Amino acid sequence: MRIGILKDKEDKRVALLPEGVSALAKLNVSIIVEASAGAGSFVSDKDYEEAGAVIGSEQEVIKDSEILLKVEPVSKELVAKLKEGQVVVSVMNPFFNTELVTLFKEKKITTFGMDIIPRTTRAQAMDVLSSMATVAGYKAVLDAAGRLPKFFMMFMSAAGTIRPAKVLVLGAGVAGLQAIATSRKLGAVVEVFDVRAAVKEEVMSLGGRFIEVEGAKDDISAGGYAVEQTAEFKQKQQQMIQDHAIGSHVVICTAQIPGRKAPLLITKDTVGKMNPGSVVIDLAASTGGNCELTKNNEAIVYKGVTVVGNSGYPSDMPVDASRMFGKNLINFLTLIIDKDGNLNLDFEDEIIAGTCLTHDNAIVNERVKEFINNK
Repeated sequence: MRIGILKDKEDKRVALLPEGVSALAKLNVSIIVEASAGAGSFVSDKDYEEAGAVIGSEQEVIKDSEILLKVEPVSKELVAKLKEGQVVVSVMNPFFNTELVTLFKEKKITTFGMDIIPRTTRAQAMDVLSSMATVAGYKAVLDAAGRLPKFFMMFMSAAGTIRPAKVLVLGAGVAGLQAIATSRKLGAVVEVFDVRAAVKEEVMSLGGRFIEVEGAKDDISAGGYAVEQTAEFKQKQQQMIQDHAIGSHVVICTAQIPGRKAPLLITKDTVGKMNPGSVVIDLAASTGGNCELTKNNEAIVYKGVTVVGNSGYPSDMPVDASRMFGKNLINFLTLIIDKDGNLNLDFEDEIIAGTCLTHDNAIVNERVKEFINNK
Protein backbone atom coordinates (compact mmCIF):
# COMPACT_ATOMS: atom_id res chain seq x y z
CA MET A 1 0.00 0.00 0.00
CA ARG A 2 1.15 3.54 -0.71
CA ILE A 3 0.61 6.56 1.53
CA GLY A 4 0.68 10.05 0.02
CA ILE A 5 1.72 13.27 1.76
CA LEU A 6 0.03 16.35 0.32
CA LYS A 7 1.44 19.87 0.52
CA ASP A 8 -0.39 22.31 2.77
CA LYS A 9 -0.60 25.44 0.65
CA GLU A 10 -1.70 27.85 3.43
CA ASP A 11 0.35 26.34 6.26
CA LYS A 12 4.09 25.94 6.78
CA ARG A 13 3.68 22.58 8.50
CA VAL A 14 3.83 19.23 6.76
CA ALA A 15 1.99 16.08 7.85
CA LEU A 16 5.15 13.97 8.03
CA LEU A 17 8.85 14.83 8.21
CA PRO A 18 11.48 12.54 6.64
CA GLU A 19 12.04 10.88 10.03
CA GLY A 20 8.36 9.90 9.94
CA VAL A 21 8.81 8.38 6.49
CA SER A 22 11.50 6.12 7.92
CA ALA A 23 9.22 5.15 10.80
CA LEU A 24 6.34 4.25 8.46
CA ALA A 25 8.62 1.94 6.47
CA LYS A 26 8.31 -0.48 9.40
CA LEU A 27 4.60 -0.80 8.54
CA ASN A 28 5.50 -2.23 5.12
CA VAL A 29 4.10 0.73 3.19
CA SER A 30 5.67 3.02 0.60
CA ILE A 31 5.49 6.82 0.68
CA ILE A 32 5.00 9.39 -2.06
CA VAL A 33 5.40 13.06 -1.18
CA GLU A 34 4.12 16.04 -3.14
CA ALA A 35 7.01 18.14 -4.45
CA SER A 36 8.09 20.90 -2.00
CA ALA A 37 5.62 19.67 0.63
CA GLY A 38 8.22 20.15 3.34
CA ALA A 39 9.62 23.48 2.16
CA GLY A 40 7.81 25.47 4.87
CA SER A 41 9.34 23.20 7.51
CA PHE A 42 12.83 23.58 6.02
CA VAL A 43 12.85 20.06 4.56
CA SER A 44 13.89 19.44 0.95
CA ASP A 45 12.61 16.87 -1.53
CA LYS A 46 16.08 15.30 -1.37
CA ASP A 47 15.66 14.77 2.38
CA TYR A 48 12.49 12.80 1.71
CA GLU A 49 14.12 10.76 -1.04
CA GLU A 50 17.02 9.86 1.26
CA ALA A 51 14.44 8.66 3.82
CA GLY A 52 12.96 6.33 1.19
CA ALA A 53 10.08 8.37 -0.23
CA VAL A 54 9.23 9.10 -3.86
CA ILE A 55 8.55 12.69 -4.95
CA GLY A 56 5.61 13.42 -7.24
CA SER A 57 3.14 16.07 -8.32
CA GLU A 58 -0.18 16.59 -6.52
CA GLN A 59 -1.89 14.63 -9.29
CA GLU A 60 0.56 11.73 -8.96
CA VAL A 61 0.22 11.64 -5.17
CA ILE A 62 -3.57 11.44 -5.40
CA LYS A 63 -3.50 8.89 -8.23
CA ASP A 64 -1.00 6.54 -6.58
CA SER A 65 -2.07 6.65 -2.93
CA GLU A 66 -4.63 4.69 -0.95
CA ILE A 67 -4.20 6.92 2.12
CA LEU A 68 -3.59 10.67 1.92
CA LEU A 69 -2.10 12.66 4.79
CA LYS A 70 -2.42 16.41 5.29
CA VAL A 71 -2.32 18.89 8.18
CA GLU A 72 -5.17 21.29 7.44
CA PRO A 73 -8.55 20.29 5.88
CA VAL A 74 -8.50 19.63 2.15
CA SER A 75 -10.19 22.23 -0.04
CA LYS A 76 -13.44 21.63 -1.90
CA GLU A 77 -11.45 21.82 -5.14
CA LEU A 78 -9.14 19.06 -3.95
CA VAL A 79 -12.05 16.82 -2.94
CA ALA A 80 -13.15 16.88 -6.58
CA LYS A 81 -9.80 15.30 -7.55
CA LEU A 82 -9.99 12.45 -5.02
CA LYS A 83 -10.89 8.87 -5.91
CA GLU A 84 -13.92 7.06 -4.53
CA GLY A 85 -12.94 4.91 -1.57
CA GLN A 86 -9.74 6.85 -0.89
CA VAL A 87 -8.78 7.52 2.75
CA VAL A 88 -7.90 11.03 3.96
CA VAL A 89 -6.37 11.67 7.38
CA SER A 90 -6.00 15.28 8.55
CA VAL A 91 -7.48 17.94 10.79
CA MET A 92 -11.06 18.39 9.53
CA ASN A 93 -12.82 21.05 11.67
CA PRO A 94 -16.09 19.24 10.89
CA PHE A 95 -18.35 21.49 12.96
CA PHE A 96 -17.30 24.49 10.88
CA ASN A 97 -16.74 22.66 7.57
CA THR A 98 -20.09 20.90 7.25
CA GLU A 99 -20.20 21.43 3.48
CA LEU A 100 -16.86 19.64 3.19
CA VAL A 101 -18.14 16.72 5.27
CA THR A 102 -21.12 16.38 2.92
CA LEU A 103 -18.82 16.37 -0.11
CA PHE A 104 -16.74 13.57 1.41
CA LYS A 105 -19.88 11.54 2.06
CA GLU A 106 -21.25 12.01 -1.43
CA LYS A 107 -17.98 10.99 -3.04
CA LYS A 108 -17.63 7.96 -0.73
CA ILE A 109 -14.31 9.16 0.69
CA THR A 110 -13.28 7.66 4.03
CA THR A 111 -12.06 10.44 6.28
CA PHE A 112 -10.47 10.56 9.70
CA GLY A 113 -10.45 13.83 11.63
CA MET A 114 -7.42 13.98 13.90
CA ASP A 115 -9.12 16.85 15.74
CA ILE A 116 -12.07 14.69 16.82
CA ILE A 117 -10.02 11.78 18.14
CA PRO A 118 -11.48 10.56 21.48
CA ARG A 119 -9.76 12.12 24.47
CA THR A 120 -8.94 8.90 26.28
CA THR A 121 -5.74 7.73 27.94
CA ARG A 122 -5.08 5.29 25.09
CA ALA A 123 -5.50 8.01 22.47
CA GLN A 124 -3.18 10.55 24.11
CA ALA A 125 -0.29 9.62 21.81
CA MET A 126 -2.48 10.54 18.82
CA ASP A 127 -3.99 13.77 20.15
CA VAL A 128 -2.95 16.46 17.65
CA LEU A 129 -5.10 19.10 19.37
CA SER A 130 -3.02 18.78 22.52
CA SER A 131 0.23 18.76 20.56
CA MET A 132 -0.64 21.86 18.56
CA ALA A 133 -2.11 23.61 21.62
CA THR A 134 1.23 23.13 23.37
CA VAL A 135 2.95 24.96 20.50
CA ALA A 136 0.28 27.68 20.42
CA GLY A 137 0.41 28.38 24.16
CA TYR A 138 4.19 28.69 24.10
CA LYS A 139 4.34 30.86 20.98
CA ALA A 140 1.50 33.13 22.14
CA VAL A 141 3.43 34.14 25.26
CA LEU A 142 6.60 34.84 23.26
CA ASP A 143 4.58 36.98 20.85
CA ALA A 144 3.05 38.89 23.77
CA ALA A 145 6.47 39.40 25.35
CA GLY A 146 7.79 40.78 22.08
CA ARG A 147 4.94 43.29 21.79
CA LEU A 148 4.79 44.36 25.45
CA PRO A 149 6.67 47.63 26.14
CA LYS A 150 7.99 46.34 29.49
CA PHE A 151 9.83 43.36 30.95
CA PHE A 152 8.06 40.14 31.90
CA MET A 153 10.42 39.47 34.80
CA MET A 154 11.17 41.38 37.97
CA PHE A 155 14.74 42.46 38.54
CA MET A 156 16.67 45.00 40.51
CA SER A 157 19.30 47.31 39.13
CA ALA A 158 21.07 50.53 40.02
CA ALA A 159 18.23 52.28 38.20
CA GLY A 160 15.68 50.78 40.57
CA THR A 161 13.37 47.77 40.78
CA ILE A 162 11.43 46.59 37.72
CA ARG A 163 8.13 44.99 38.71
CA PRO A 164 7.09 41.81 36.90
CA ALA A 165 4.37 41.81 34.26
CA LYS A 166 0.93 40.52 35.22
CA VAL A 167 -0.48 37.90 32.87
CA LEU A 168 -4.09 36.69 32.82
CA VAL A 169 -4.70 33.34 31.09
CA LEU A 170 -8.29 32.56 30.12
CA GLY A 171 -8.77 28.81 29.80
CA ALA A 172 -6.55 26.19 31.40
CA GLY A 173 -6.58 23.56 28.69
CA VAL A 174 -3.33 22.42 27.08
CA ALA A 175 -2.67 25.80 25.44
CA GLY A 176 -3.49 27.66 28.63
CA LEU A 177 -1.28 25.44 30.79
CA GLN A 178 1.63 25.91 28.38
CA ALA A 179 1.01 29.66 28.43
CA ILE A 180 1.14 29.59 32.25
CA ALA A 181 4.39 27.60 32.27
CA THR A 182 6.07 29.84 29.68
CA SER A 183 4.92 33.06 31.38
CA ARG A 184 6.23 31.86 34.72
CA LYS A 185 9.58 30.89 33.19
CA LEU A 186 9.81 34.44 31.85
CA GLY A 187 9.17 35.74 35.36
CA ALA A 188 5.60 37.03 35.09
CA VAL A 189 2.93 36.89 37.79
CA VAL A 190 0.14 34.72 36.37
CA GLU A 191 -3.58 34.56 37.14
CA VAL A 192 -5.78 31.92 35.51
CA PHE A 193 -9.48 31.58 34.88
CA ASP A 194 -11.30 28.39 33.84
CA VAL A 195 -14.88 27.16 34.41
CA ARG A 196 -13.56 23.68 35.26
CA ALA A 197 -12.62 23.50 38.92
CA ALA A 198 -10.77 20.24 38.21
CA VAL A 199 -7.86 22.14 36.62
CA LYS A 200 -7.14 24.23 39.73
CA GLU A 201 -4.46 21.86 41.02
CA GLU A 202 -2.63 21.83 37.67
CA VAL A 203 -2.72 25.62 37.48
CA MET A 204 -1.30 25.98 40.97
CA SER A 205 1.41 23.38 40.32
CA LEU A 206 2.70 25.58 37.49
CA GLY A 207 2.80 28.65 39.72
CA GLY A 208 -0.44 30.26 38.57
CA ARG A 209 -3.13 31.75 40.81
CA PHE A 210 -6.53 30.20 40.05
CA ILE A 211 -9.48 32.60 39.88
CA GLU A 212 -12.68 30.89 41.01
CA VAL A 213 -16.21 31.92 40.09
CA GLU A 214 -18.86 30.03 42.03
CA GLY A 215 -21.63 28.19 40.21
CA ALA A 216 -19.77 26.77 37.18
CA LYS A 217 -21.36 23.80 35.42
CA ASP A 218 -18.86 20.96 34.87
CA ASP A 219 -20.13 18.17 32.60
CA ILE A 220 -18.21 14.88 33.05
CA SER A 221 -19.60 13.61 29.72
CA ALA A 222 -17.79 16.46 27.92
CA GLY A 223 -14.52 14.54 28.23
CA GLY A 224 -12.59 17.32 29.91
CA TYR A 225 -13.73 20.06 27.56
CA ALA A 226 -15.44 23.24 28.72
CA VAL A 227 -19.25 23.31 28.41
CA GLU A 228 -21.82 26.06 27.89
CA GLN A 229 -22.61 27.92 31.14
CA THR A 230 -25.78 29.50 32.54
CA ALA A 231 -26.62 33.18 31.98
CA GLU A 232 -26.24 33.91 35.70
CA PHE A 233 -22.77 32.36 35.79
CA LYS A 234 -21.71 34.23 32.63
CA GLN A 235 -22.67 37.53 34.25
CA LYS A 236 -20.59 36.83 37.38
CA GLN A 237 -17.78 35.52 35.23
CA GLN A 238 -17.79 38.63 33.05
CA GLN A 239 -17.45 40.98 36.00
CA MET A 240 -14.63 39.03 37.60
CA ILE A 241 -12.70 38.67 34.35
CA GLN A 242 -13.07 42.40 33.65
CA ASP A 243 -11.73 43.28 37.11
CA HIS A 244 -8.64 41.09 36.64
CA ALA A 245 -8.07 41.99 32.96
CA ILE A 246 -7.99 45.71 33.69
CA GLY A 247 -5.05 45.19 36.04
CA SER A 248 -3.14 42.87 33.67
CA HIS A 249 -0.41 43.72 31.19
CA VAL A 250 -1.07 40.62 29.05
CA VAL A 251 -4.21 38.55 28.51
CA ILE A 252 -3.88 35.18 26.76
CA CYS A 253 -7.27 33.90 25.51
CA THR A 254 -7.54 30.15 24.92
CA ALA A 255 -11.14 29.27 25.85
CA GLN A 256 -13.06 27.24 23.26
CA ILE A 257 -16.05 24.88 23.24
CA PRO A 258 -16.04 22.09 20.61
CA GLY A 259 -18.61 22.68 17.89
CA ARG A 260 -19.56 26.14 19.13
CA LYS A 261 -18.49 29.72 18.78
CA ALA A 262 -15.80 30.66 21.29
CA PRO A 263 -17.25 32.24 24.47
CA LEU A 264 -16.99 36.04 24.67
CA LEU A 265 -14.93 36.82 27.78
CA ILE A 266 -13.24 40.18 27.11
CA THR A 267 -15.55 43.01 26.02
CA LYS A 268 -14.63 46.13 24.09
CA ASP A 269 -15.30 48.12 27.26
CA THR A 270 -12.84 45.96 29.22
CA VAL A 271 -10.09 46.47 26.62
CA GLY A 272 -10.75 50.19 26.74
CA LYS A 273 -10.07 50.21 30.49
CA MET A 274 -6.79 48.28 30.28
CA ASN A 275 -3.49 50.13 30.59
CA PRO A 276 -2.17 51.49 27.28
CA GLY A 277 0.61 49.24 26.01
CA SER A 278 -1.14 46.09 27.24
CA VAL A 279 -1.47 43.08 24.91
CA VAL A 280 -4.35 40.65 24.30
CA ILE A 281 -3.47 37.44 22.41
CA ASP A 282 -6.57 35.53 21.26
CA LEU A 283 -5.94 31.90 20.28
CA ALA A 284 -9.68 31.35 19.75
CA ALA A 285 -9.76 33.82 16.86
CA SER A 286 -10.75 31.26 14.22
CA THR A 287 -13.96 30.41 16.13
CA GLY A 288 -15.00 33.98 16.85
CA GLY A 289 -12.51 34.87 19.58
CA ASN A 290 -12.77 35.38 23.34
CA CYS A 291 -12.30 39.12 22.89
CA GLU A 292 -15.00 41.28 21.32
CA LEU A 293 -12.41 43.21 19.30
CA THR A 294 -10.60 40.16 17.90
CA LYS A 295 -10.14 39.94 14.14
CA ASN A 296 -8.80 36.61 12.91
CA ASN A 297 -5.26 36.79 11.51
CA GLU A 298 -5.00 40.49 12.39
CA ALA A 299 -3.43 42.67 15.07
CA ILE A 300 -5.34 45.85 15.92
CA VAL A 301 -4.74 48.63 18.43
CA TYR A 302 -7.65 49.97 20.49
CA LYS A 303 -7.01 52.83 22.92
CA GLY A 304 -3.36 51.82 23.10
CA VAL A 305 -4.06 48.11 23.69
CA THR A 306 -2.86 45.63 21.04
CA VAL A 307 -5.33 42.81 20.28
CA VAL A 308 -3.87 39.92 18.28
CA GLY A 309 -6.17 37.33 16.72
CA ASN A 310 -4.08 34.28 15.88
CA SER A 311 -5.17 30.64 15.83
CA GLY A 312 -2.23 29.67 13.60
CA TYR A 313 0.80 29.85 15.87
CA PRO A 314 1.76 26.19 15.18
CA SER A 315 2.42 27.19 11.57
CA ASP A 316 4.92 29.75 12.90
CA MET A 317 6.91 26.92 14.53
CA PRO A 318 6.69 24.43 11.64
CA VAL A 319 9.68 22.22 12.45
CA ASP A 320 8.69 21.00 15.90
CA ALA A 321 4.97 21.38 15.19
CA SER A 322 5.35 19.08 12.16
CA ARG A 323 7.45 16.67 14.21
CA MET A 324 4.75 16.43 16.90
CA PHE A 325 1.91 16.24 14.38
CA GLY A 326 3.71 13.50 12.44
CA LYS A 327 4.29 11.42 15.55
CA ASN A 328 0.59 11.65 16.41
CA LEU A 329 -0.24 10.55 12.84
CA ILE A 330 2.11 7.58 12.93
CA ASN A 331 0.60 6.37 16.20
CA PHE A 332 -2.85 6.56 14.62
CA LEU A 333 -1.81 4.89 11.38
CA THR A 334 -0.56 1.86 13.30
CA LEU A 335 -4.21 1.27 14.24
CA ILE A 336 -5.53 1.22 10.67
CA ILE A 337 -2.65 -0.58 8.92
CA ASP A 338 -2.00 -4.27 9.60
CA LYS A 339 1.40 -5.97 9.84
CA ASP A 340 1.38 -6.72 6.09
CA GLY A 341 0.92 -3.07 5.19
CA ASN A 342 -2.76 -3.32 4.26
CA LEU A 343 -5.62 -1.04 5.28
CA ASN A 344 -7.55 -2.57 8.18
CA LEU A 345 -10.47 -0.50 9.49
CA ASP A 346 -11.72 -2.15 12.66
CA PHE A 347 -14.72 -0.06 13.68
CA GLU A 348 -14.98 -2.04 16.91
CA ASP A 349 -11.94 -0.04 18.03
CA GLU A 350 -13.24 3.03 19.87
CA ILE A 351 -10.43 5.25 18.58
CA ILE A 352 -10.96 4.31 14.94
CA ALA A 353 -14.74 4.62 15.28
CA GLY A 354 -14.53 7.93 17.15
CA THR A 355 -12.05 9.49 14.71
CA CYS A 356 -13.80 8.38 11.51
CA LEU A 357 -15.87 11.15 10.00
CA THR A 358 -17.24 9.64 6.78
CA HIS A 359 -17.18 6.13 5.33
CA ASP A 360 -19.03 4.33 2.55
CA ASN A 361 -21.41 7.16 1.60
CA ALA A 362 -22.33 7.98 5.22
CA ILE A 363 -21.39 10.35 8.02
CA VAL A 364 -20.42 7.90 10.75
CA ASN A 365 -19.35 10.19 13.58
CA GLU A 366 -22.43 10.53 15.79
CA ARG A 367 -21.56 13.97 17.20
CA VAL A 368 -20.96 15.43 13.76
CA LYS A 369 -24.01 13.72 12.28
CA GLU A 370 -26.26 15.09 15.01
CA PHE A 371 -24.74 18.55 14.62
CA ILE A 372 -25.32 18.62 10.85
CA ASN A 373 -28.85 17.20 11.11
CA ASN A 374 -29.82 19.86 13.67
CA LYS A 375 -28.44 22.82 11.71
